Amino acid sequence: MRAEQSRGRRYPEPPHPYRSEYARDRDRIIHSRAFRRLEAKTQVFTTRFSDHFRNRLTHTLEVTQIARTVATALGLNSELAEALGLVHDIGHPPFGHSGERALDALMRPYGGSFNHNLHALRIVEKFEQRYLEFPGLNLTFEVREGIIKHSRQYSAAELPQLADYLLDLQPPLEAQLIDCVDEIAYNTADIDDALEANILDLGRFAKQFRCLARLTRMFTPCILPLRKN
Repeated sequence: MRAEQSRGRRYPEPPHPYRSEYARDRDRIIHSRAFRRLEAKTQVFTTRFSDHFRNRLTHTLEVTQIARTVATALGLNSELAEALGLVHDIGHPPFGHSGERALDALMRPYGGSFNHNLHALRIVEKFEQRYLEFPGLNLTFEVREGIIKHSRQYSAAELPQLADYLLDLQPPLEAQLIDCVDEIAYNTADIDDALEANILDLGRFAKQFRCLARLTRMFTPCILPLRKN
């Protein structure tokens, strides 16, 4: 996706003299209040056992780093991939997916629901108030589309208010990439954090995943002394 081919912003703005449209999106996300709040939100493990567990912010940074690297290697737009990586979890509540399910259950009796993708769109379009000229961050269409289509699909019949986001089409490759690198980041990080918490038996784990058996034999002598100390 080339920045000059963007569908633009909801509220038109003059181009920046030395930053691309997606670089501006990246910077607006980093400076948002919602981005800073990710620091206090759980990824999987809480901090009471270790200072080294990932939180939602450090997970987001890991996803963004992998996304930029892979996008560059594939010849995709690394600035768009970076912006999408930074914003992909900005709508998550505390306590990870458990918190999302709890909020959804609490809202159901009142005819509502909670979905972190839809909440992320509300955040960047309404809740963030940093500019006099418009509500929200006024991100490009492609970043907003990537927020909506992250990790799931919607139909216009299900959510007619999202019909403008081309729900019958896949998003750009940069947005599709985020789902893949998100899995890479959280699967490897969850294993690492579980080792840090001393709740993962590498031998039993390797039996379930044969591809890890060789790595386990290689790294167990290095890992176990560290965990015992």
